[in-house]
This record gives sequence, C-alpha cells and structure tokens, in this order.
Amino acid sequence: MTDLTIDATLRENTGKGDARRMRRAGSIPAIIYGAGKPDLAITLNANSIGKTLNNESFYTSMLKVNVSGKGKETVLLKDVQWDPIMDTAMHLDFMRVSSADSVTVEVPVVVVNYEQCPGNIAGGMLDLVRHVLEVTCRADSIPESIEVDCANLDIGDNVHIEDLTLAEGMEVLHDANFTILNVAAPKGHAEASDDDSEASEEAEA
Repeated sequence: MTDLTIDATLRENTGKGDARRMRRAGSIPAIIYGAGKPDLAITLNANSIGKTLNNESFYTSMLKVNVSGKGKETVLLKDVQWDPIMDTAMHLDFMRVSSADSVTVEVPVVVVNYEQCPGNIAGGMLDLVRHVLEVTCRADSIPESIEVDCANLDIGDNVHIEDLTLAEGMEVLHDANFTILNVAAPKGHAEASDDDSEASEEAEA
C-alpha cells in the first residue's frame, strides 16, 4: 500500500456544461461517495492528477484527498472516465473507506522469471489470458500486483487461479478454476505436429 495524497477543491455546480468549462480551464471534476455520508463534488488540477494517473499504485492504494475547507477524506479510486479521442481523464469517482473495510479491486497480473523458463528457452510463446484479477481483501492490504512465477513452466503448461498462493486475507472469488496464463508451442512447431499427425494417420490407413 502506498500513501498518496491529492489536493482538491469543492465544486458548487455539477452540470455537464459546468464540467466542460472546468476541463477547458484545466480542471477535472470528481466525486467522493460512500460510508453513509453525503456525496462530495470536487475539482482536481488536470496537470497534477494526469501525472498521478500514470502511477500504477494510484489504482490499488488507499488515498488521501485533501479537500480545501473540508479536511481529508480516505478513499479508493473506483472509476476513471476517459476521453476516447484525447485519452485524458474526464471524471474520477472515489469511494470512502477505512483500513479494516473489505474491498474488491482489480489488481494487475505481473509475470516473473519467464526468460529462464524451459518453455521460453524452447521457443514457446507466453499467452497471458488474465491481465488483471478481481481481488477481495482489506483496504489497507491491497497489493500493487499479483506475481505469477513462470520459472518452471514448459511448453503446454498452464497456470490456473487455484495454482496461485495469495496473501493471507486475500481472495479471488471464482466458480471455475480459470486459466491465468499458458505457454504455447511456437507456430511452426504446432504446424509440424499437425503434419506429423496427418502423415501418421495416412500411414495407418
């Protein structure tokens, strides 16, 4: 968990027209909600929050929002609305949390030791099926990433959700033992195997 603090000011008007004017003036509208308290409409500095959004830990950490005139709010980032053309943030949603709250967040999957695994050395190709996992844990124990160790994987091997060892108190809710990643055979190798199989079938015929 990374302790990040961002500054904000109260937003009096919440209409779409006001939001557009804020963006043109270099600000981004946002909202803080939850914990049985009234929603708090706020404004963030676009340049400052734009840099923060490039920090991966911003998405998986408890945050402190210092609202001018209102004090600090402890929150999690729950959603970012992006401009589909400019790829810039248009609106942010924050949810109030406390350290002991159980939260569900998306955590990125990080592959480690793939360079040295037998499957890679033999020319295999890594197929990362799940880039993120939906994790339930305490708000103060959200991991920045979930590592999948590929050191012993060979061509044809798979890693499933039940193969992972998660930290205590962390859980990935699932009905099926879904695949996280696999090491596939190189394309030429697969085609050669198909040709060999067909030749064998013709010989048997």
